[in-house]
Amino acid sequence: MLSFNHQSYPYANTRHSTYGKRGMVATSQPLAAQAGLEILKKGGNAIDAAIATAACLTVVEPTSNGIGGDAFALVWTKGELHGLNASGKAPNNISIDAIKEAGYEEIPTHGWIPVTVPGVPGAWAELSKKFGKQPLEEVLEPAIKYAEEGYPVSPTLGKYWNYAYKSYKTKLTDKVFKPWFDTFAPNNRAPKVGEIWSSKGHAETLRSIGKTNSKSFYQGELAEKIVQYAKETGGYLTKEDLAEFQVEWVKPINVNYRGYDVWEIPPNGQGIIALQALNILKGFEFPEKESVDTYHKQIEAIKLAFADAEKYVTDEGHMKVSSEQLLSDAYGEKRRNLIGEEALLPEAGDPSLSGTVYLAAADGEGNMISYIQSNYMGFGSGVVIPDTGIALQNRGHNFSMDPEHVNALAGGKRTYHTIIPGFMTKGDQPVGPFGVMGGFMQPQGHVQVVMNTVDFGLNPQSALDAPRWQWMKEKMIEVENRFPHHLAQGLAEKGHHIKIALEPNSFGRGQIIWRDPETGVLVGGTESRTDGSVAAW
Repeated sequence: MLSFNHQSYPYANTRHSTYGKRGMVATSQPLAAQAGLEILKKGGNAIDAAIATAACLTVVEPTSNGIGGDAFALVWTKGELHGLNASGKAPNNISIDAIKEAGYEEIPTHGWIPVTVPGVPGAWAELSKKFGKQPLEEVLEPAIKYAEEGYPVSPTLGKYWNYAYKSYKTKLTDKVFKPWFDTFAPNNRAPKVGEIWSSKGHAETLRSIGKTNSKSFYQGELAEKIVQYAKETGGYLTKEDLAEFQVEWVKPINVNYRGYDVWEIPPNGQGIIALQALNILKGFEFPEKESVDTYHKQIEAIKLAFADAEKYVTDEGHMKVSSEQLLSDAYGEKRRNLIGEEALLPEAGDPSLSGTVYLAAADGEGNMISYIQSNYMGFGSGVVIPDTGIALQNRGHNFSMDPEHVNALAGGKRTYHTIIPGFMTKGDQPVGPFGVMGGFMQPQGHVQVVMNTVDFGLNPQSALDAPRWQWMKEKMIEVENRFPHHLAQGLAEKGHHIKIALEPNSFGRGQIIWRDPETGVLVGGTESRTDGSVAAW
């Protein structure tokens, strides 16, 4: 097992890591974590537990994800790591010209234009079919009960639900958004903390997905409802778009960082940013965590990796350079050599010359899964299919309107995607799943969690609790308000433009489960910046 300090990180809350043997689920909402554990105790495996937890999260944390979102997963089973890409494509009939004809110079954040084909239902069905032990219908039952019978709104959830409602009330005034208010603000307000909220339509949708192994969503009654509402309100999704959707099994990509293999899903996801940054950082020595030099080099490496991603990363079939080129040792050294004593403005190199939820689950049989799903920007597009609870994502917002850009909008194309699950192995043994959700914070969170673990020996809870930083743009760096001020001052002296954030919400929400290869003991950490929970058995 990783050698780490079992004590809490000094700047953190007094929370400790959680230990278990027969099963563990870590996620951002206690009710969802307990639902996953319930499935484990009924004879399901880690994959079943992850699906149950993910489905519950669409109900008990709708501010961050939904049935109409996308999903990615890394699954360890029988000595092998499998990658799942369940991100949907843009509608076939959408284009840059069509958007401009509609009066837009940029892709909006809300409405039908940024909506892409949802991948979440397909992810659940495919994971269940390939690796699950229990029928999907049974695995979705806890989520169905919460949607049908209701649940009390938790503190962090209530806070961000209210933020969304206040924003949507003034911005989303078109009739297309009325079902959002009918579903998520039935009393003309967001539900209050502790108040019971339910969604009968959401329950029926989950029941239909379970009974048909998601076929109803792509080719049946749910697909018909989605397409009908699109026709009525000017949407681009068609029956053919939904019917053509297929989940893709992909070969995970990795770099070796100080003897540990760190794994991510290949593009169109941004996990390659975390790997590229680690590939740069592995050439440095970091004798201590709390030093200006350590943070400076981390930030500079992330900036360089983001610059390359912005230029090169999109749907893999449209990329002009390969993941292998971006992650080569030679290119890593070339980028590493750019890092000096002063903060730089990041620029892409040339490798050819050299609102999301995250969960981790494990069982006593050795199965482990790193799973992430999202609607993007909280509730997503603001488009909800009437009486179904299906809130559609707005992933298409990340497309470029520049026809020459590698990530240019095109029908039938997948966009650059922010959500990324992580996994770590050592030799031929799994260490375990990890992730930090939250837009473009995600690869930055992955780098910080991996280094906290591998370089500095922090246990899972402390690795998550440690104060975080986030590169925003150019030389702009945001740090948490509990980030050591003398280190923030030192970074400022190196040319970084430091902003101290008052709220923790922009620094991501993480989960970790590590497994001891000799004893099978599981140790987990969960996010202290939200209503995070580890359910262990």
